[in-house]
Formats: sequence, C-alpha cells, structure tokens
Amino acid sequence: MSKGALHIHSLYSDGEWSLAELRELYLRDGCRFACVSDHADAFDAERVRAYVAECARLSDASFLFVPGLEFSCTERLHIVGYGVTALTAEVDPVKVMEHISAWSGVSVIAHPKDTHFSWIEQFERLPDGLEVWNSKYDGRYAPRPATFRLLERLRARRPDVRAFYGQDLHWQTQHRRLFVQLDTELVSRASVLDALRRGAFRGYKDGVWLPSDGAIPAPLMHAMERAHRRSEHIRRMLKTVKRAADRLGLRLPSTVKAQARRVM
Repeated sequence: MSKGALHIHSLYSDGEWSLAELRELYLRDGCRFACVSDHADAFDAERVRAYVAECARLSDASFLFVPGLEFSCTERLHIVGYGVTALTAEVDPVKVMEHISAWSGVSVIAHPKDTHFSWIEQFERLPDGLEVWNSKYDGRYAPRPATFRLLERLRARRPDVRAFYGQDLHWQTQHRRLFVQLDTELVSRASVLDALRRGAFRGYKDGVWLPSDGAIPAPLMHAMERAHRRSEHIRRMLKTVKRAADRLGLRLPSTVKAQARRVM
C-alpha cells in the first residue's frame, strides 16, 4: 500500500507552497507520492520544462512527484490531466479528454458544478474519473452526495469511470486530510497512473475508507449528507460576511481569513 495525495497546486500556478515545501509537507504526512496539477494556463513551453525538471529533481526512492496539469474548458469546467504536461489550446471538454488520453494520462473532471451535471452526462466521451470529493470545493467535512449519484449514472455508460478524491491544495492554511492509498508498494509514474486508471486505490479521511467505484454504504452516505449540509450552512455564512465586508471596503484580518480557509 502506498499513501499519497491528489490534485495539488504549487507556486507554478496559484498555490502558496513551493514544490520543495510540498515535498516536506507530504513526507511529514506519511505520503509516498503527490500528483501535482497546476493550472495549464499558467504555463508556456519553457515553464513546463522547468516544472517537469523540478518535479524530477525532488523525486527519489522515498517520495515521488507526478506532474500534471489542470485544464480550463468552456463553461468554466475543469479537467485534471494526471501525468500530462503537454499543453493544448483546446477548450472543448471532450477534446481536452482526448488530448489527455493521447499523452497516456488520466482524465478527471474536477469539482463539477451542480449546474454542469446534465451537460456532463451528454458528453460523447466520458472521463477516466470524476472528482466526487474535492475538499476545497466541497468542504473538509463531507462531499456532495449528488456527485456520487452523477458518478453512478456515468458508470452506467462507462463502468470504469473512477471516483477520485482530491485535496485541490492551494493555501498554506488549507485542510489536507483527504488522501488516497494505492494497492501497490511500487511507486513510479507508471505504477501510480496505472493504479488510478484501474481503480486500484481508495480514498481515506479520518478513518473512513472511500472506494474507487464510489459505492458508498447508505448509512455513511446519509451521515455525509448531513455533515455536508451543516458545513455548507457555515460556508454560506462566511461568504455573506466577506461580501458585506467587501461592499463596505473593509479588509478582514489575516487571522480571520486563515480560520475561514480551514473551514472552507
């Protein structure tokens, strides 16, 4: 078994951690690997080469960076290409997924908006995975049960669409307790991507295991639904306070922002 983290951002795009800092951070968390997925629109060819080279330089027998990119598509849909660092000008989601496949990556629709669900179901090509829990977008306490139901509908068309669990790490104060565990001891770029593609992994958070097929037992799903409703209520309150402060031209203290980010 190999513990790791998915959907990580660094200073190469809009993250607050350098790759060197992320390496030490995840080593302390007991991780063997991290899949970084900085935003593709922050790169040109030269910056991609530097990104890939630094990931390689900071990887060794104890820890591996798997560099990838997060692509912005039409309607603000985001698709992570795990293991893919080739840029593309395409913004159509299906063409972006084809690009990721052509470069032997793993395509995952990231933090899909509720309003995108019916659109995603109509795609002529489905992704390798759906991010059913993004602990930045969905919150640290529980995912949206509706995303699991979307996954179930997608799997009716393509049974090998996997449930992905991503931190979407940006901020230094952000919650990062959502991990994945691969069903392999071998850690290499090829073995990590192969395990993700085959569903040979599980999500893990605070003693709760989350399967790669997204089949969550009903009692756990009900508990997550209640927890998500409570956390969404808190998140909406915090956003209301921030909007009110913005209208009044007030700056929230950095300590307040840091605490809000831990919740959000």
